[in-house]
Amino acid sequence: MYLKCVSCGKHYLPEQLIYTCPDCGLLKGTLEVHYDLDKIKQSQLLTKKKLKENYNFNLWRYLPILPIERPDLIISLQVGWTPIYRSPKLEELLSLQSVWVKNDGQSPTGSFKDRASAVAIVKAQEIGATTVTAASTGNAASSWSAFAALAGLKNVIFVPENIPKAKIAQLLVYGAKVAIVQDNYDAAFDLCYQASQKWGWYNRSTAINPYLAEGKKTAALEICEQLEWNIPTHIIVSVGDGNIIQAMWKGFKEFYTLGLIDNLPQMIGVQAEGAAPLVEAAKKNQMLFEPIKPETIADSIAVGIPRDGVKALKAVKESKGMWLSVCDREILDAIPLLATSTGVLAEPSAAAAMAGLLKLVKQEKMSIHDRVVVMATGHGLKDINMLMKSVANSPISVKNNLDDIENKFSFLF
Repeated sequence: MYLKCVSCGKHYLPEQLIYTCPDCGLLKGTLEVHYDLDKIKQSQLLTKKKLKENYNFNLWRYLPILPIERPDLIISLQVGWTPIYRSPKLEELLSLQSVWVKNDGQSPTGSFKDRASAVAIVKAQEIGATTVTAASTGNAASSWSAFAALAGLKNVIFVPENIPKAKIAQLLVYGAKVAIVQDNYDAAFDLCYQASQKWGWYNRSTAINPYLAEGKKTAALEICEQLEWNIPTHIIVSVGDGNIIQAMWKGFKEFYTLGLIDNLPQMIGVQAEGAAPLVEAAKKNQMLFEPIKPETIADSIAVGIPRDGVKALKAVKESKGMWLSVCDREILDAIPLLATSTGVLAEPSAAAAMAGLLKLVKQEKMSIHDRVVVMATGHGLKDINMLMKSVANSPISVKNNLDDIENKFSFLF
């Protein structure tokens, strides 16, 4: 129906190409997509029966509540319906009723950001964009580059100078023109925005583009179906800009309004200690945050100016959830634990959610009856250096004979 400013509530028409509310500015004026949910409910376009009969297992199964006007422009990559694993090992270790890990590292480009790009690339084509852009710590840029290449659009990417090499490689393979900004992510974001405004490039950057959340909310919708409509008590999400956690909350709320679920989960946001402005804002019960200079190994959440901070803070508060921060060591320790208990290989930013769960259990803030979903948002091979730092053991060089094996692996015998 319209786009609504999250701060002042002003409405904007969908056909207006607008990123944020001009009255409220970039940080406070992020917009949210609103649908006529009553009309959708009456139309019976999205019911449990319709979903059960729908064998199109990707995010487009939720098309009635996605902002797409030209479905013919949808890119045919398999995005969404990522696996969700129950982990008896984690349940036993943490003394929790059920622990699930939803692995978006299995998305086409290896991260959760494909959900947003799948929707945004259609919106870009709907308005006839020829050049697109994005600022990113790597995952969003890699995802956007894949979709831009498939759509045949020119693509300029802005990344910070500390981006992992694996993510740069992805960008280049997908044909993106890459600007490595000699500063951090927040500076790259601002430069990208200035360029998009000056030259009219379609901007996919997180938070300021209201359509990204619509793709990301589909993870919440999938959880409802995959867990057979038994909504977990907690959803734990790593947070940088704040777009994922607020988008998932929006998805749960829309399914609730449509009568598809009977209760809502609590949203738990986890930030790295060196990049935790939203954690600090929540401690003060404020809806605004103080910008910081981020310092953490978790590059995808190394954000000092969360562009969707207002929405994220509101989402956690509305859900009666909580915020916490974890140190880099806790993040690194969570990577092998997640891998050996679920088989999911996660990059540091994704493992931060698992580190958050471990910390909450240690602090006795979780109950044995809690049912938890941990979001794993990016594949571990995105950052090989940090993956190697997360493990204590090293490979052992051996001679080509069994005697040397027996000698050097004596601890096994």
